[in-house]
Amino acid sequence: MSWFKKDPLQIIPFDTYGTKEHLYLKGRALEDEDIDLDKKDWFSLLLNSWKRFETDEIRKTPLLVYLPNDKVLNCTTDAEGYYLIDQTSDCLDQYIDSEGWLEYSVSYETKSKKRQIQLDNRFNGQMLIPSDNTSFGVISDIDDTILHTGVTSRLKWRVVVNTLFKTPHKRKALEGASEFYHLLHRGKSNTDANPIFYVSNSPWNLYRYLAFFLKRNNFPKGPILLRDFRTPFDRTPKMELAHKYHEIFNILKTYPKLDFILIGDCGEKDAYIYLDVVKEFPNRIAAIYLRAVEHTKRMKRVSNLFKDYNEVPVLIVEDGDEALTHARTYGFIH
Repeated sequence: MSWFKKDPLQIIPFDTYGTKEHLYLKGRALEDEDIDLDKKDWFSLLLNSWKRFETDEIRKTPLLVYLPNDKVLNCTTDAEGYYLIDQTSDCLDQYIDSEGWLEYSVSYETKSKKRQIQLDNRFNGQMLIPSDNTSFGVISDIDDTILHTGVTSRLKWRVVVNTLFKTPHKRKALEGASEFYHLLHRGKSNTDANPIFYVSNSPWNLYRYLAFFLKRNNFPKGPILLRDFRTPFDRTPKMELAHKYHEIFNILKTYPKLDFILIGDCGEKDAYIYLDVVKEFPNRIAAIYLRAVEHTKRMKRVSNLFKDYNEVPVLIVEDGDEALTHARTYGFIH
């Protein structure tokens, strides 16, 4: 944010997912606050944290979306600066790469904006269309599942400290998580391209922060599905389902022929959500992995929840080797 001049405009396309016949493209138009994720001094950390949440959205503004088949789509940002393309499309499989990613770009309609626009007014995005060479999909939580966050701390003070006062360089991935996810991505044949979906209750304001963390810690690329950051004055419609339910249900409905592995932690509600998913989509969940947390009461509660459970294989993961052995036993990895 600048008090002396208006910041240039940018568009942040989120990594999304769809099918060969259905486009689902989403992103956000914002002023470019010049957030530098490489800066590590305390003042820059505080300033970057402020900028992430004090966003200047570009509302009700027309955009152009360019597809690889030379088709151009029109859309308009909403009151929070988000754009969304959710529609059927011509067959797009010939344009995806070996991992299933479809590339596109989005721009402002230059006649609608006279302010400075970053770079050449083309912002590149990607949508995942799982390739035919898949055995299953993976839906994973982020906080305390692959990233040390501290959601079980009193009043969640560790979450605040880790999010606001640590760069993504210093955030630690849980031991063995990256290796495990790559093995799941490659599957039993070691040549699969099994899709990985990252679902978190973190707000979209942290999208670039989390994307940077995942890339830096060598996690497989996948859609990062976050939630809208609502304020007490937010009048936009609320979703009928809680965020995680909504995203997980939508993924399973989008790929009805694909089974899924669910990965979360014992810290908050993942165990209960995943049990509901199994009930809603019987015979679609291949396994559930729940990372252990340092909280005696919650660990006991989750352990009792699955004490006599036999609908799908469930493992409470104390260390990475347990997960690898379990996944090999069930034929998920080579």
